[in-house]
Amino acid sequence: MNNNNRVILFKSISDLEKANFYDFLSVMIDWWVTITEALNSVITRIKNPYFVEKIEIFKWFIVWWDSISKSMKKVPDVFDDYETSIIEAWEKSWTLVDSLSNIALDLKKTHELKWKIKSSMTYPTIILLFLVLSVLIVMTYVIPAIRPLFETANVELPVATQMLISTSDFIWSNLALIFIVIISFVLFIIWYKQTLSWKVFFDRLFLNMPLIWRVYKNYILSRIIINLWTLLNGWVWISKTLTLVWKSTNNSIYNEIFSQVREKVEWWQKIVESIIEVDVNWEYFTPDYLQMLAVWEKTASISSISKKLHDQYTKEVDIALDNLTKWIEPMAILLAWWFVLWFAFAIFGAILKVTQTIG
Repeated sequence: MNNNNRVILFKSISDLEKANFYDFLSVMIDWWVTITEALNSVITRIKNPYFVEKIEIFKWFIVWWDSISKSMKKVPDVFDDYETSIIEAWEKSWTLVDSLSNIALDLKKTHELKWKIKSSMTYPTIILLFLVLSVLIVMTYVIPAIRPLFETANVELPVATQMLISTSDFIWSNLALIFIVIISFVLFIIWYKQTLSWKVFFDRLFLNMPLIWRVYKNYILSRIIINLWTLLNGWVWISKTLTLVWKSTNNSIYNEIFSQVREKVEWWQKIVESIIEVDVNWEYFTPDYLQMLAVWEKTASISSISKKLHDQYTKEVDIALDNLTKWIEPMAILLAWWFVLWFAFAIFGAILKVTQTIG
């Protein structure tokens, strides 16, 4: 194992980096390159030092005759249960290249979905950040600078101006307290995010929040089907598959659904029939989604049905994102314009009062 004395600041690995890792590894092994040689070659292509460090550890376990899946389990901060189970199934079915390719495809699709969601939210986020920055500058520097002009004029200021000055006074007088409250709130959120109650609350909130719920729900449904396809295609046992699928959704509500579904399936009940019994009101699974799954169960055409469902719900995510962006962008712009108009009316109204008094 190679121990470098480098200081690694950013200890994270993106889905795309892992997808490229699995993709290149599958190509190398398909050319009959040994796993150790393949890892040595892959390491030279990875630019993330943290990822390189973890692959070196993984390779070290391989060199000492551990199986691939066992070695992956010893590096849990890189390889999750979902990926390890697919490789573990390969060790029984001898389909490593296909399994690696399937994991790479799944990670790429996940990356694409996340990128679409992030890119659609970039513009509104930038507008809101600039708005907050503008409000902070106006309230802490601009208003205190021009306030003496209005005070020496001895006139009754418009309501908008009085509100602006009062807000500025409050922010300026309590600036340190506001920062302490914000930092405390952020630290509380970081701590609370680790609790189950946080997960349940926000998972339920996102699934019921106007505009956002459609994006989030379709994203989860597309993840479920691609994970089902990848795991079953990798010869992972159905009970294990359902366990890993619910973990991969990263949603406590769907976790509970799949936990109940798995119990029913273990008693030889069909997946779709089990889902319908658990999700009686079609709240978390749409009828067309379950109809396609039912066809898949009857015909065993896992590959084609999964692809159609994933493509359909990826499009649904795109449509829902477009609708979300169409609402959020005008709302962000409207909020910015509201502050600009308030500031303009407050300043120009006060100036008009002052000039009328002088005249």
